[in-house]
Amino acid sequence: MSLNSTPQSVRVHIGIFGKRNAGKSSVINAITNQEAAIVSDVLGTTTDPVFRPMEILPIGPCVLIDTAGLDDVGELGKLRINKSMDVLDKTDIALIVIDSSIGICEEDLILTEKLKLKKIPYILVLNKVDKISDKSKLIENVKNKINAPMICVSSKDKIGIEELKKEIINVMPQSSNDLKLVSDLIKPKDFVVLVVPIDKAAPKGRLILPQQQVIRDILDNGSTAIVVKEDELKDTLESLNKKPSIVITDSQVFESVNKDVPKDILLTSFSILFARQKGDLDELIKGAYYLDKLKDGDKILIAEGCTHHRQSDDIGKFKIPNLIRQRSGKDIIFEFTSGTTFTEDITQYALVVHCGACMMNRNAMLSRIEKSKSLNVPIVNYGVLIAYTKGILDRTLEPFKL
Repeated sequence: MSLNSTPQSVRVHIGIFGKRNAGKSSVINAITNQEAAIVSDVLGTTTDPVFRPMEILPIGPCVLIDTAGLDDVGELGKLRINKSMDVLDKTDIALIVIDSSIGICEEDLILTEKLKLKKIPYILVLNKVDKISDKSKLIENVKNKINAPMICVSSKDKIGIEELKKEIINVMPQSSNDLKLVSDLIKPKDFVVLVVPIDKAAPKGRLILPQQQVIRDILDNGSTAIVVKEDELKDTLESLNKKPSIVITDSQVFESVNKDVPKDILLTSFSILFARQKGDLDELIKGAYYLDKLKDGDKILIAEGCTHHRQSDDIGKFKIPNLIRQRSGKDIIFEFTSGTTFTEDITQYALVVHCGACMMNRNAMLSRIEKSKSLNVPIVNYGVLIAYTKGILDRTLEPFKL
């Protein structure tokens, strides 16, 4: 796979914000050195956020997010601004593009306060410096209002673009690329057994993204991955001349895999590995225990980070709700969201059950966990919930206690 095939969830997400006609789209084109975004003198050319996966040297694989102007007007304009603010939940680094001929505005100041609260690093991009005569005065005025990294650019004349790329690298936070899936749990030359069911939900001719990413992490570590279906696991383990360091399974076959894997071999699931890498595993574990506190009439939100065609045995639509009903014995109401939509009113739910978030970046998943936590709504992910209902949660967490 080329860098352009790198999953969006592990790319650095760079949000581009600013007033209308500050030159956000022009800055994107200058950074990418291509006509990636539509540029126009018409106010509000960019409406909804646009996600542009790119490979930008020396930054590497990233996603540039072009947003609507912070000063958009009217009822529709308010909706566009809200959509732009939603992008903050996914943003690793923010670029605030400022028209140098106008300077810092109230909307820019409000945005910087939001970024500080969310602890998102940001860079002030003073665009259109080709139109001003006294750059030093501009810089001094901006510094008096905001203390932040600042780069003067002209997207038109390609001035300051390389300096901007270097500054992006300087402020780049620890990303999900630095948070390992499994390689920190194993040693080079170890081997790992992966249990991959082939059912209706399995995409024809390929593995799903979590399985691909775990395999790649194992190989990058100089370790060996052995991939089997659940009905081949027992024979495979018996045929090996030494025990694997760990067995990683799809959560849906936890029960049978738990029986086939000897107790002296570590066991966990793809979903739990992603809960650790993408979110807050401790908080998701707390959410699992709330299953025993559910009451008749409680509402549960089943949330997924991607959209897909649901099969008759879909894990989110059917298997998880059935497990919860069986465990609780209560009359539960289930509601569902998928893709970038989470929920406007999370307080109406007794519990949120989230997918493994393989299609989301860490910031996006953490923002959902933090939102739930701040409103005292417990949240758990698929793998943690299934392990808990099967009575093997403690076993599946043993790999992380080393």
